[in-house]
Amino acid sequence: MATVIASVQAPIVAGTPLFGSMSELLNDPLAAYLRARSRYGDVVRFRAGPPGLRRNLYAVFSAEGAQQVLATQAADFRKDNVVYEELRESIGNGLLTSQDDTYLRQRRLIQPLFTRRRVDGYAHQVADEAAAVAEAWREAPGGALELVGEMRRFALRMVGRILFGTDGEKASEVIERTMPLLQEYSLKRGMAPVKPPRTWPTPANRRAGRHQAELFALCDTIIESRRGGPGDASQDDTGGDGTEDLVTLLVRAENAEDGSLDAAELREQVLIFLLAGHETTATALAFALHLLARHPEQQKRVRDEVDRVLGGPGGRAPTAADMAELPYLTMVLKEAMRLYPSAPVIGRRAVADAVIDGVRIPAGADILVSPWVTHRHPDYWPDPERFDPERFTPEAEAGRPRYAWFPFGGGPRACIGQHLSMLESVLGLAVLLQAYEFEATDTGEVPLGAAVTLIPKAPVRCRITPRSRP
Repeated sequence: MATVIASVQAPIVAGTPLFGSMSELLNDPLAAYLRARSRYGDVVRFRAGPPGLRRNLYAVFSAEGAQQVLATQAADFRKDNVVYEELRESIGNGLLTSQDDTYLRQRRLIQPLFTRRRVDGYAHQVADEAAAVAEAWREAPGGALELVGEMRRFALRMVGRILFGTDGEKASEVIERTMPLLQEYSLKRGMAPVKPPRTWPTPANRRAGRHQAELFALCDTIIESRRGGPGDASQDDTGGDGTEDLVTLLVRAENAEDGSLDAAELREQVLIFLLAGHETTATALAFALHLLARHPEQQKRVRDEVDRVLGGPGGRAPTAADMAELPYLTMVLKEAMRLYPSAPVIGRRAVADAVIDGVRIPAGADILVSPWVTHRHPDYWPDPERFDPERFTPEAEAGRPRYAWFPFGGGPRACIGQHLSMLESVLGLAVLLQAYEFEATDTGEVPLGAAVTLIPKAPVRCRITPRSRP
């Protein structure tokens, strides 16, 4: 006999009589989620759309609830809600959006490419690309930088070199032009109570179709350029040194049970790696530098640590082994990822009736967990808007629930590239702090939006000063 767990109905977030909460969820979802948690608690129900077409969206804000949805009760939830359905149509059925047996087959095939040993082998490439960026910044007029754009291009250069064996410049140009609009398009279609078929020649459909075609053409070009290259993905983590680009390995990857990825899957995997492979790193680096520029004391402490390990300006390049020697820098990055998670919400759909944090969730309901809100939950983070890297000492981390901080998601669908992202972020930040001091030029808060990822609505600026070599 099944165990019966006491549960209650989720409180309903007040909205307008005609459209419920649709306007605030489309225009400022981050603020809407924070208000809802403050007013109604850790599990709430939004209603969006007009009567008769209204959708219910459950939102879970506690660490315990996030762990249930993503990990301990993951079998009750699919990575499939109205936004993911639209995103799948926009960017294909790759590892980010695939489901069930398709996802498991893709993950088993790709997982060996992300072993720690293989990823650590890319450290010298990360250091080289960071050094190239530091050198290019010497030409910045007046030392002025816009951090989000700079770090996005830097992250795409690393993705291009590590994953694709290219310089990433073409990819950077295409992604910066197309992806914000495709994200917005997918979000609006996902939230719309009524929407025209994608085949109808509306202006939005035509524009999205052009962007999708550009991204697919970029991926096809990358794949064709790597076909027939060296590499053998069948070797285990004791045989690979991480020197081969991952697209070459994907093209050649075979598994006795699963077989090779077909042409469409190859394209979709390349696109997912292209998009997800740069977003977390770029966001973490941009906002870590933004926060350090605003907090000179913490910046000096990080720089002193980097100088002690690497030797300061003109010192040696970092290696993967240095990550363990840079604990405060890592704490700064984790705090930046707490305050500015690249994926502020993570959506699912209930496939069975469930109880999450004591609240009843019916089968078929769309549900989300929110790093943005949980990372600001006062039960886990005193004075949550304050920048404080000391929150991530080993002792402090041990005193919090596992899912109080989850910028890479969690459970069986946790980000496959999280170690690569941390390697890029730690080593990249170390190289940039070796070379420059960072000074804030804006004092206001950065306005932020969210579709699938966190989207700054204004430039994030700072000024750099080259450090003198001893």
